Amino acid sequence: MLKRIDLTRDFARHRQEYLAAITAVCEETAFSGGKYADRFDEEFRAYLGAEAATGVNNGTSALQLAMLALGVGPGDEVIVPANTYIATAWGVTYTGATPVFADCTPDTWEIDAESVQKRITPRTKGILGVHLYGQPFDFAAVSAVAERWGLFVAEDCAQSAGAEFEGRKTGTLGEIGCFSFYPGKNLYAFGEGGAVTSNNPAYIDRINVYKNQGCRVRYYHETVGYNMRLEGMQGAVLSVSLHYLDGWNERRAQIGRRYDAQITNPLFLKQMHPANTKPVYHLYEVQVPDPEHFLAYMEQNGIECNRHYPVPCHLQEAYASLGYRKGDCPNAEQLAEHCATLPLFPEMTDDEAALVIEKCNAYRG
Repeated sequence: MLKRIDLTRDFARHRQEYLAAITAVCEETAFSGGKYADRFDEEFRAYLGAEAATGVNNGTSALQLAMLALGVGPGDEVIVPANTYIATAWGVTYTGATPVFADCTPDTWEIDAESVQKRITPRTKGILGVHLYGQPFDFAAVSAVAERWGLFVAEDCAQSAGAEFEGRKTGTLGEIGCFSFYPGKNLYAFGEGGAVTSNNPAYIDRINVYKNQGCRVRYYHETVGYNMRLEGMQGAVLSVSLHYLDGWNERRAQIGRRYDAQITNPLFLKQMHPANTKPVYHLYEVQVPDPEHFLAYMEQNGIECNRHYPVPCHLQEAYASLGYRKGDCPNAEQLAEHCATLPLFPEMTDDEAALVIEKCNAYRG
């Protein structure tokens, strides 16, 4: 069975480097924050070309802390895409603010600036866009709306480490960028991890206080804080992986571009990648008339596929109190109802990619 993603291949290839990094942390007992977490912060900052970066315990915390640093709180609204993992909305909700769900475009499947414009109210504080599936959203269009209304733009970069919009890496475009290093991401930890980046060091300074129990000096707490530090072991693992990220992304892109060109079955609708972006193909998502039937077909042919986000955020039970109904975000709903995710990871062989293409083109519904 070809897995949708197989992390064992990366560990087998770089086993000695990973184990050496983990051993170094254990020998120094630098487990919570500390030297290895700090080193990764600096390496990641430099890789992105950001002014500042700080590691946190996971991507959901990154979103929550980013919203707090931007001053989001009770009574505020932040516009987020309806088609995203629910953690994007959690980051807003955890501050006491309200997420307002915008639709996506029918071609790129990224947050739609026109839909954002329609959802602005006097309570709107900002926009939290998502670079979904590793494809940067149209930052120019979204930021133009934001500037018109005096709003911030923050980025959910959980799926886009290394992606670029008009030559700039995601995580350096808006006021703040939020990353997840959950296993399976393009850059991933051996467990949980995340980071927040910004070209405004004041935001990162604020987050450093929040994530460290609300203090700069131990036992002196200047605000209500959280225990959201990046573990030293995860920082050490991420430092190893960061060396390989560009190569992994390029291999993902090779496979993704091959799928783009060679999957020609008219039953499939594929994501568009604008020329002013450099996607990193975190997930290769297609729309197909009956995704469950397609998944069963692929499994019968020895290929694991799955579905990402089959229920859009605005129709989740957790947000029923907000009063959204089916039809409020039609493009996001269309995507959710028809999504299927194909295998794509850096260690896939050319023959495996060819098998996926062959079976996709042979599918008749």
